[in-house]
Amino acid sequence: MENAKQPYGTVLIKAASILDVLSAKKEPQSLNVIAQETGLTSSTALKILDTLLLIGYVKKHPETKKFELGSALIKYANKYLANLDISKISYPYLKELQNNLDETIHLGVLEGDEILTVNKLETNKPIVCLNSRIGLSKPLYCSAMGKAVLAEMTESQIAAYLNKVELKAITETTITDSEALLKQLEEIKRNGYAVDDSEGEKDVYCLGVSLVMNNQTYGAFSVSVPAYRITPQVKNEITQAILKTKENILRELQQNYVFI
Repeated sequence: MENAKQPYGTVLIKAASILDVLSAKKEPQSLNVIAQETGLTSSTALKILDTLLLIGYVKKHPETKKFELGSALIKYANKYLANLDISKISYPYLKELQNNLDETIHLGVLEGDEILTVNKLETNKPIVCLNSRIGLSKPLYCSAMGKAVLAEMTESQIAAYLNKVELKAITETTITDSEALLKQLEEIKRNGYAVDDSEGEKDVYCLGVSLVMNNQTYGAFSVSVPAYRITPQVKNEITQAILKTKENILRELQQNYVFI
């Protein structure tokens, strides 16, 4: 009988067993308990725990010497939820929005200091130029989705963003002054939606909203329209539609992730 193929890197399996034990416990655990429940020797468990500590997957309490899960794991969980679940959950609502408005709809997720487009629903109307596509990233400061996400951040987070990101002109109307951007972010907070008036792409007008629940940013979505077609009536129609769609998506998120 052929021997079963052994997995490469069995230390990863041992590390996973340690993480499983910690995730199942409400309280931090001692080295002895972790070793006992994983079937590892204390010395092996400690070596793996030391590595997990270095990369932030595990946290050690200096007073008790006990271990618990670290915060570094959150970014992977959040990434999974943002890139996979938000696309699935939001699609029926974005599709309905697209059917009602017959305009181009984008869904994006936060990717570092940019907004990454993960879905796009095309309009049947003639458009001037729309260079967006799934997989394209844009700076936060010059897109409706990005500014909607920025507006949800704390003052310190926004300050940190402005300290490391240069506000470069993408078009003639791109906001390149930090004070002007801060003023617009306050307006976004008051109105509940963001506007990109040919700032990320010439002659393209976008209205966008963030998808934030329980201080967790799941992404944002926007409606893009050729600038020549925007009137006060069209803007108002789109604004009301995206705010209602946002409400529906967040309700769906709440039902799916009541534990978050």
